[in-house]
Amino acid sequence: MDEITPPPADQNADSPAGGDGTRATGSTPRRRSARRGRRWWKILLVALVAVLATAIGGVALAYPSLAATTCPGCYGLTELQPGLHVEDGLTAAQRERAREVADQAARRVTGFYGTRLSSPDLLVCLTESCYRRIGGGQERGVAVLNRSVMLSPRGLDPVIASHEMSHVELHARLTSAAAVPQWFDEGLAVVVADDPRYLTPQPAPASAPDRCLVAPSGQPLPVTLEEWLRAASADPATYARSACQVSRWLDGHGGRAGLLDLITRLNAGEPFATLVRM
Repeated sequence: MDEITPPPADQNADSPAGGDGTRATGSTPRRRSARRGRRWWKILLVALVAVLATAIGGVALAYPSLAATTCPGCYGLTELQPGLHVEDGLTAAQRERAREVADQAARRVTGFYGTRLSSPDLLVCLTESCYRRIGGGQERGVAVLNRSVMLSPRGLDPVIASHEMSHVELHARLTSAAAVPQWFDEGLAVVVADDPRYLTPQPAPASAPDRCLVAPSGQPLPVTLEEWLRAASADPATYARSACQVSRWLDGHGGRAGLLDLITRLNAGEPFATLVRM
């Protein structure tokens, strides 16, 4: 325990003094109280650090993707350029490929919206062990809390990267109170990414009325994330149907201008169901 070093003797001091005029060296109630106060502060500080360490460790174990996006270096990722973190040990060619994918994906999102409000960090893994370590699963890529994007070895592609970045960009433009159904969010991401698995290339073929590869079935599309995950895992054509709906809606509402107007009205409090009728 640190000691309080007494100040030099002062004839005008309030503290008791010895008979020779020097300050008394005995412990005073005030001094003992100060020591006890410091002791309790140290105990509280140690306890607080322990609680925080336990909480952080729990988050890292339960939600590694959240922890990895917060501290990529803690999970074996290196910052290749601002906003781009890649698995350690990549070859020069692999690092260059990661740069190209990040740049091309960013251009697709900017090209669609005109500007970008979001700047998500990209976490890129080229081995499955790396992707599992940061919390990934069987998906090619995933947006994490609308702030970061994780790409698996199967997702190092401008289409996959821009699809996930589209989710982040859309939610960066929506207020917390505004909401869109999951089918619209996913369908829009397909359009932004220009994904040839679910839409024909732009522009639509002259012989076709639109870019749809799979027409909507007439059944309601998934609204919540839980419904989407269940439907899309059972029927991959769910992506194509949703993309078709969104593509047709954009064609009928001025493309980018119509989408930006929709976002403005959603942010003003108008419900999606009254603005988008399919």
